[in-house]
Amino acid sequence: MVQQISDAELEIMKIIWSNPQEVTLFPYIMDGLAAKGKPCQKNTLIVLLSRLINKGFLSAKKSGRRNEYTALVLETEYQTEQTKNFLGKIYEGNAKGLVTNLISGDLLTDEEYEDLKKLLEKGREKR
Repeated sequence: MVQQISDAELEIMKIIWSNPQEVTLFPYIMDGLAAKGKPCQKNTLIVLLSRLINKGFLSAKKSGRRNEYTALVLETEYQTEQTKNFLGKIYEGNAKGLVTNLISGDLLTDEEYEDLKKLLEKGREKR
């Protein structure tokens, strides 16, 4: 089971997951946070990266004077775990309740609604 991470840690992971390179360097993360309008102090980022390592989300390898960070948890894996957690907490595991709320709460654009409809039909065909 994937551990919970803070919002700040999630922002870091999103930057690492979006990096086309397998290895992410510290400056890339700093620049990514600044580009998102969420600049971070060097020491704060070091602490957050250390927490992500301790939680099993990242590995760090020393390369000269710098660390190379590699994601150990895939973004889709994290999203799936968080979705299950959300469904359990809010909808008692009932995915239909979530979909009903998305539709009846007018939380989907017309395009998202059509895409969801196609996904559901595609899923039905696989059974």
